[in-house]
Amino acid sequence: MALKATIYKAELQIADMDRNYYQQHLLTLARHPSETDERMMIRVLAFAIHASESLMFTKGLFDTDEPDLWQKDLTGAIELWVEVGQPDDKRLMKACGRAAEVVVYSYSATSHIWYKQIANKLERAKNLSVINIPAEASAQLEKMVNRNMQLQCTIQDGQIWLTNSVDTVLVERETFKPPR
Repeated sequence: MALKATIYKAELQIADMDRNYYQQHLLTLARHPSETDERMMIRVLAFAIHASESLMFTKGLFDTDEPDLWQKDLTGAIELWVEVGQPDDKRLMKACGRAAEVVVYSYSATSHIWYKQIANKLERAKNLSVINIPAEASAQLEKMVNRNMQLQCTIQDGQIWLTNSVDTVLVERETFKPPR
């Protein structure tokens, strides 16, 4: 018998002063049985960073041909492909061929080692950026998980503050690979 996803709801208010984007999103998150709370919160963070009316969560871990999030234009072309974790170089190069922009959010304490091992294989990917979320910040985000979350995200000057009714987490991204 296959295990089913656990459903989480999040009311996410975004004030992104860097992009002049101010919006509230009601998110439904299906957490795969093998997914951790930490990874799910990195998906929420990635959504907040790239938020738009057309950005969507995909089947993610339930379908290996899809990213964690994507944004498509009206023709169905993939404008943005977002991966969370430490995908292999073959998957990323394939994604770069399918999407106009590909962004990876790594969050593990071993992210530096992972990226060092695949960095030379990703040099020719001009539409790829790899961003690391410090392990301390992702661990703090994990503590915010609740089945029904109310979150506020403020982005200004590249810094991100994610807040719930109890805690505030400052996330300062580390760029491993900027797009060219």
